[in-house]
This record gives sequence, C-alpha cells and structure tokens, in this order.
Amino acid sequence: MTKPEIEPQLGPAPTELVIADQVVGEGAEAVAGGTVEVHYVGVEYDTGEQFDSSWDRGQTITFPLTNLIQGWKDGIPGMKVGGRRQLTIPPSLAYGPAGGGHRLSGKTLVFVIDLVGAK
Repeated sequence: MTKPEIEPQLGPAPTELVIADQVVGEGAEAVAGGTVEVHYVGVEYDTGEQFDSSWDRGQTITFPLTNLIQGWKDGIPGMKVGGRRQLTIPPSLAYGPAGGGHRLSGKTLVFVIDLVGAK
C-alpha cells in the first residue's frame, strides 16, 4: 500500500466516532486489548492539515490497543490485516475539549489507518 491521501471533509464535524472501511482486509482480526501494527496518517478535520504520519517516518508502529485515544480503542478492533479504515474522531474521543493542554485538544481528527499486523 501507499500513503493515503485524505480528502477534505465536508459539512459539520461529527459528534460521534465515524468508522469507514476503505479496504476490507482478509488477514487476522484486531481485537480490543490486542496488539496491532499499523501505518497511519492523521489530519485535522477543519483544516485538512496533517499533524502526524507513520508513512513520513518510513516505518510502521506497533502498540497495544490500550493507553490510546478512545477513538482508536473503539475504531480499530474488527479490522483485518490488509485493511484500510478511516476514523473520524470527535474531541471527546480524542484529546478532549479545547484548552485541555494537548495541541490537538478541541479538534476533530481524521485518521486513515492501514492494519499491517494483529495479535
């Protein structure tokens, strides 16, 4: 797979997690509390500005589905290896309301996540 391009988002930002599969994988399934290996791109919903990308670092990242923002904990389980999924995550499931101390507090985030491995 290649680095995804995230299209500009239209309309008001959602207040609930939005999960949209772009490619349905056929490999092992990610499970809540499991460990995943992913490639991802993250942009701000309102501006489309990229704030993070494993693609730009040239390597995937592996981590347990714990101690992450809630939108990832809720949005990744059920994906299968080889899949690509877009998550649109409201502030309540990301870094909290504006003024919360994180540079992304108060922002709706859009991630495109490629599931490379799951255990």
